[in-house]
Amino acid sequence: MTAPPHETHPARPGRALPDTQQGMRRRNLARVMHTVSAEGPLSRAAVASRIGLTRAAVSTLVDELIRSGLLEELGPERPGRVGRPGSALAVSAHGPAGIGAEVGVDHLAVCAVDLRGRVRSRVVRYGSNRGRSPEPVLEQLTGLVRQVVAEVEAEGLWPAGLAVAVPGLVARDARTVVRAPNLDWHDADLGALLPGDLPLTVANEANFGALAELWLGDGTPRDFLHVSAEIGIGAAVVVDGRLLRGTRGFAGELGHVPVRPDGPECACGGRGCLEQYAGEKAVLRAAGVEPGEDRVGLLAGRAAEGDEAVRRALHEAGTALGIALTGAVNLLDPESVVLGGALAGLAPWLLPSLRDELARRTAGPVCPVSVSDLGPQGPLLGAAHSVMRAVLDDPTVVAERA
Repeated sequence: MTAPPHETHPARPGRALPDTQQGMRRRNLARVMHTVSAEGPLSRAAVASRIGLTRAAVSTLVDELIRSGLLEELGPERPGRVGRPGSALAVSAHGPAGIGAEVGVDHLAVCAVDLRGRVRSRVVRYGSNRGRSPEPVLEQLTGLVRQVVAEVEAEGLWPAGLAVAVPGLVARDARTVVRAPNLDWHDADLGALLPGDLPLTVANEANFGALAELWLGDGTPRDFLHVSAEIGIGAAVVVDGRLLRGTRGFAGELGHVPVRPDGPECACGGRGCLEQYAGEKAVLRAAGVEPGEDRVGLLAGRAAEGDEAVRRALHEAGTALGIALTGAVNLLDPESVVLGGALAGLAPWLLPSLRDELARRTAGPVCPVSVSDLGPQGPLLGAAHSVMRAVLDDPTVVAERA
């Protein structure tokens, strides 16, 4: 079920209504959108009953949302209800689209989702981005964004914004990558290098993965610790349905928590970081497996076949994960830990030693560990859905588009 709106946006210039009336209107439009998105199709009367407004007030709000292309009428409700049937409302299948993008160490990806949560277009380009400067990488990404936008516009949608997931620390301005060790990027202003005609948000890939799990996961609690991996390992903390971002927006750098302080040097400058034991590169090295295009599939396949070297490497990776997670679990007391990203595909061989470490080291009751069904698609989907959530939270941002 869609959570209620939790953020408001600055009022748009040129409005005649006072701030208080404008804010109330914005909140009520958001309440209608969230209700129809979560429970629709619904009649105007049903929406009014759920949000506690009069039918006349809801009808006015619905008419505005229909004109804006955010809601559409599907025709009379199904028979069998008492009284005159109303027209069923649903979020539009031909309105705004959220464009999500992901910069990975060895790939670029872009997708678009509509208000109904359906993926309408997706494209992936494989190739190493490690050590490349941001300019050519983002030029390629821009080409993929343009391709996806053209595809959804051909289907009658229009892009409401662009959200980009990156494997690194992102400043509070939501556009500057302060540090991405596995890309070797420092203080890169992505806003200056990406299309300027779309509202832009840049965030850590683990944060977007956690939001995808919160919004799309089956039975995901509102308090959990989400751990994901590609080349590196990231984490995100969700408390009462909100991301815990930290003072500078850097919360969740689990991959650079030291599990053995005298261990090997890490790209971040520290020693013995979790990534040196549980990152993909470290596991491949420990297993004696040469990197390939589908590294996770290769490891999972060999582990399933009983390859002892691979199973031993994954056992050790799970142990390191358990050690790193123990500190976070003891400190934050989450309801659960969710494994996503590449870790999801290796869970059968990681979980036993991970759970053993948590059980042995956690001060309180053992924290349950589950596996995300979204797998490596989480960050990309979370990015795209974040754009759509912003529309649900403040429909006035697109009120004049139509």
